[in-house]
Amino acid sequence: MAVWNAEQYLRYADERGRPFFDLTARIGARQPGLVVDLGCGPGNLTRTLTERWPGARVIGVDSSAEMLAQAPAGDGLEWERADLREWTPPGPVDVLVSNATLQWIPRYEDQLPRLVDLLADDGWLAIQVPANHDEPLHRLLRELLADPEFAPLVSGIERTRVLDARETADILLAAGCSVDAWQTTYLHLLPGEDPVFDWIAGTGARPALQALTGQPRERFVARYRAALREAYPPGPQGTWLPFPRTFVVARAGARR
Repeated sequence: MAVWNAEQYLRYADERGRPFFDLTARIGARQPGLVVDLGCGPGNLTRTLTERWPGARVIGVDSSAEMLAQAPAGDGLEWERADLREWTPPGPVDVLVSNATLQWIPRYEDQLPRLVDLLADDGWLAIQVPANHDEPLHRLLRELLADPEFAPLVSGIERTRVLDARETADILLAAGCSVDAWQTTYLHLLPGEDPVFDWIAGTGARPALQALTGQPRERFVARYRAALREAYPPGPQGTWLPFPRTFVVARAGARR
């Protein structure tokens, strides 16, 4: 299993955090008793859920020990290490958030009805996943990983198909929810040298970078950096990274 680097991931904490707040802003729960963040990572965003709902029990769940080691302490906060495909809550969940997590799970659409079943009768499910599969940073990554020099070394890496907003909404509608779905493209202005590589090195390219070692890794990194610099040329104020994301907020009970 690939290891997460919390420090690398948090390098762009502000940019990665904005979709979380845009997602949770559309949750209409007023006084939830149990709030769960599935795929909480280092927990910096999970902590804000205790500020929004100070009376709630908030549980952050993640499969990465490295990420959870960075999780903050606080009243009302609990942390659990588990695979979200197997995790079960201590009771019906009033608010279930999954922010930039489901895209790591092959065929995650099979999990969506189960997540709805974890909700209380009037519970909320809020999902955000990247919609940048066809953006240059991922297209170039796929092309490079298919190169005969690297393909045999990364053959075990699974790539997940990410659902679009309508596909996700249809599944949740069929599960008896009312649904609010939308897509947003963020324009992140990133500072520094090779910032797009630094960004994806903490997420989408992480499994490949950890699978490669020695000279193959050095050649891979050099070629990928060069390709990303050409696709995302720096400007006088930094490098623009367009980043599309899909959001779906579902409410159980409204259609039951």
